[in-house]
Amino acid sequence: MAETRRLIFDIETIGEDFDSLDPTTQEVLTRWIKRDAETGAEYERSLADLKDGLGFSPLTGEIVAIGVLDSQNGKGAVYYQAPNQAPADLEEGNFKFKALSEKEMLENFWQGAKQYDEFVSFNGRSFDVPFLAIRSAIRKVRPTKDLMSNRYLGSQRNGALHIDLQDQLCFYGAVRRKGNLHLYCRAFGIKSPKADGVSGDQVGELFAAGKFLDIARYNTGDLLATKELYDYWREYLRV
Repeated sequence: MAETRRLIFDIETIGEDFDSLDPTTQEVLTRWIKRDAETGAEYERSLADLKDGLGFSPLTGEIVAIGVLDSQNGKGAVYYQAPNQAPADLEEGNFKFKALSEKEMLENFWQGAKQYDEFVSFNGRSFDVPFLAIRSAIRKVRPTKDLMSNRYLGSQRNGALHIDLQDQLCFYGAVRRKGNLHLYCRAFGIKSPKADGVSGDQVGELFAAGKFLDIARYNTGDLLATKELYDYWREYLRV
């Protein structure tokens, strides 16, 4: 019987510049702030939070890096955007880095996904996969795997198996506080992707500063941490 091929995946995103959005879009996005804010200061704080969070939606953000890691052989790749820079492909350790447009990144991801039976993410069902799906549709790229159907592992009998580790570690929401990747890494003695001084909140700043490869390298930390967390879950928690 052939060995199951398993792919770890993760994305990095940024938001659009709020001030560059058309007036109608700005109005739609800020309508609830204007309704709920009781003071001018409260409105400004909420507006700042909204601007910082545009990268959390595929409708107001885009993907700037997609990372993949083969669980069995430990080799991976990160596709990343590097606008206005000469394309640079390089290899560091077990990772290859390839500069592409968002459309090309999505095409490469879905093409590679054809080779795998299982997919592992952290918070992938709530964030990564919906973002990938909507951005793919916007770029007219068709997914090759269904990574959203049948949330519960026992129900995933057809097509691809998607193991969202956050889902598993909070027992499908039974645990009130879900915990992020850093907290689980800390608890289980795994090197956190934040250990090198970069966090997901800084991706937008790094992108604006042209530090595209720094974003790609940060993504590898997410992949490696997710891989170790999966191994821990599989050994001690999966029944």
